[in-house]
Amino acid sequence: MKIGELARQAKCGTETIRFYEKEGLLPEPPRSEGNYRSYEASHLERLRFIRNCRNLDMTHDEIRALLAFADHPHDNCGPVNALLDEHIAHVDRRIDELGRLKQQLTSLRQQCGSPQAIEDCGIIHGLADMPSQEKAPSSSHLG
Repeated sequence: MKIGELARQAKCGTETIRFYEKEGLLPEPPRSEGNYRSYEASHLERLRFIRNCRNLDMTHDEIRALLAFADHPHDNCGPVNALLDEHIAHVDRRIDELGRLKQQLTSLRQQCGSPQAIEDCGIIHGLADMPSQEKAPSSSHLG
């Protein structure tokens, strides 16, 4: 199948397919006599796998590792479990960070009850008076 058909079946754009090929996640297909990419069912299966991983916020490195595991179906799946456990830990840390962010925003929002002139807005004053802090690096592996 041509790239447009693959994109349609995988519900993604052709640029996404080319990007995954460039990143080494999707193997480049053979070309037809007319120099068109000629994809097979295995490309669609792998592309769906990649997209499912991305929908779970997995990094390209995590996806590469999972694809390498999948390419050896008779090996033990312990490393797959370990990779997923690590990803879950990243998600837990991100949830904690987002909880703290929500608390800060909620506290800031409570500083302004009803609509009033901007010069009297508690949110604007709160942001201006808030001590500046260097942004802590995210503990998310995604950045």
